Amino acid sequence: MASHIVVGVDGSAPATAALEWAAADAQRRGLDLRIVHVCEQQPRREGIEHCTRVLEAAADRARRLTSDVKVTTELLGGNVIEDLIAESESADSLVLGSRGFGGFAGMVVGSVGLAVAGHAVGPVVIVRAPSAVRYDTVVVGHDGSGHSEAAMAYAVEQARARKARLQVVFAWQVPMFSPYAVTYNSLIEDAMREAMRAARERVEPWRVRNPDVDISDEQRCARPVTALMEAARSADLVVVGSRGMGGLASALLSSVSHGVLHHVTCPVAIVPSVKETP
Repeated sequence: MASHIVVGVDGSAPATAALEWAAADAQRRGLDLRIVHVCEQQPRREGIEHCTRVLEAAADRARRLTSDVKVTTELLGGNVIEDLIAESESADSLVLGSRGFGGFAGMVVGSVGLAVAGHAVGPVVIVRAPSAVRYDTVVVGHDGSGHSEAAMAYAVEQARARKARLQVVFAWQVPMFSPYAVTYNSLIEDAMREAMRAARERVEPWRVRNPDVDISDEQRCARPVTALMEAARSADLVVVGSRGMGGLASALLSSVSHGVLHHVTCPVAIVPSVKETP
């Protein structure tokens, strides 16, 4: 089991928010904190000095925010995407700001953030800004797929560490049929009721295995991204699998995880099904 969280910093406001989130998570869960900065533009001495200052400032801030967390730093000099993916191989999780400058420009909505979230070996947490309000609620999307099972495990751990409620969301979108196709509409309604029943039953074993965590479940007739966006309005963290039941095997991120990353403003954790090199 990995003993440290990795956070990437570049001196930007979202990266600072990511650092603060990672420091708090390391404190809660008894993990070490590894702070990395990818200095892609290396050759000139001024560039190296600037990168070193960014890293040192981040370490100083993390140590002020924590009491007994072991904080280490490393200045990396390769390709930002490759370096961050490599860092995820030995980390409990990788935490990044949603946007930055330099190597982190375009995070989340750009190619760098999506590539890291899609290829990382373990959970990737994207943080946009410091949280002004605490809701004591973790939200997880769960559809029974392997990726959502891994997301559920991470969400349970987060809820336990936070002493927060875990809200499990399952969304089922009803296909559109002609109003005259009464038989088909009846079949769809039956299928929807069965899907909702199965979703409730899938949550029960998690309650049995984790009696110390307050786990509630909610089934919604809505698009998955819409349902998660609504639940996220009163959540401290939203957790989703990197792919779900509808994801293509070749896709880096499912449409749901992609949509959540773009539209949910609280921290979002993207969790792959197993830890293996992409």
